Amino acid sequence: MKAWIFDLDGVVVDTAKYHYLAWRKLAAELGFEFGEEHNERLKGVSRMRSLEIMLEVGNLTVSPEEKQELADRKNGYYLEMVSGIDSSEILPGIPEFIQRIKAKGGKIALGSASKSGRMILEKLGLAEQFDVIVDGNLVQKAKPDPQVFLEAAKLLKVPCEDCVVIEDAKAGVEAALAGHMHCVGVGDVEMLGAADLVVSDTTKLLKAVFPWEK
Repeated sequence: MKAWIFDLDGVVVDTAKYHYLAWRKLAAELGFEFGEEHNERLKGVSRMRSLEIMLEVGNLTVSPEEKQELADRKNGYYLEMVSGIDSSEILPGIPEFIQRIKAKGGKIALGSASKSGRMILEKLGLAEQFDVIVDGNLVQKAKPDPQVFLEAAKLLKVPCEDCVVIEDAKAGVEAALAGHMHCVGVGDVEMLGAADLVVSDTTKLLKAVFPWEK
């Protein structure tokens, strides 16, 4: 494979926990509880769609103007929470996996719905490792639409069939397959079983993808 496209949350770093805490804080301000079971529905989807799901949980209807204000408020909470992250929060095995891909001449891209993708990678000290960064600022359609991955492949100048997507969300796996790319899922095989390969966590990536190497 010539190119590897990484999702951000749950693959490179666990910022998903900060998204959840920010949504939970916003929900509490609106007068209802937003639990972890509800948060599962937000994996791999855009900020505005996440807000819509959260409002559905709270059985609330708001105007378009209020929706934008709430989305901005949540993002403010999230940015405040992640302002202090550093390389210690990179998920185990990811630096070694990236290093192996680069050593083999592979290209690397970020393909994330997060509008904070570049900022997060810079705080982690990983931005320079990525040949291309595609996040929510460059695309409009959320996963399972393949737009974010197609844009990454286009910028990398690599055919889709020569790309591998690393994903932890069902919507992300569906997006990769819709874009005619290979996919490695990280997490629950029952949820990500449509992927070409599934590993339980990021520490298993290197051995699973390059099993013939020490």
